[in-house]
Amino acid sequence: MDRTALRTVVLATLRTIAPEVEEGELRDDRLLREQIDLDSMDWLNFIIGLHESLQVDIPEADYRELISLNAILDYLEARLSGAVSAQALGGGKP
Repeated sequence: MDRTALRTVVLATLRTIAPEVEEGELRDDRLLREQIDLDSMDWLNFIIGLHESLQVDIPEADYRELISLNAILDYLEARLSGAVSAQALGGGKP
């Protein structure tokens, strides 16, 4: 999945939690939770939504890395490419 498609999935997942989110108002390099009023339950639901949408495991220890839209996209790209690589080698789940 390319970065543009991945961004679309991330924003669609975010809108399920915060329907008022306007893509044009988000800055990719700013703290996401400061741009959007998400409490800890909303944030957890967003992470779960990403897991369900993309079939990627996001360990709780990694949550602190997911601070901006860019950071989320970088993290997911790395996780998805790692999952594809492991699957191609016959050593992991997609």
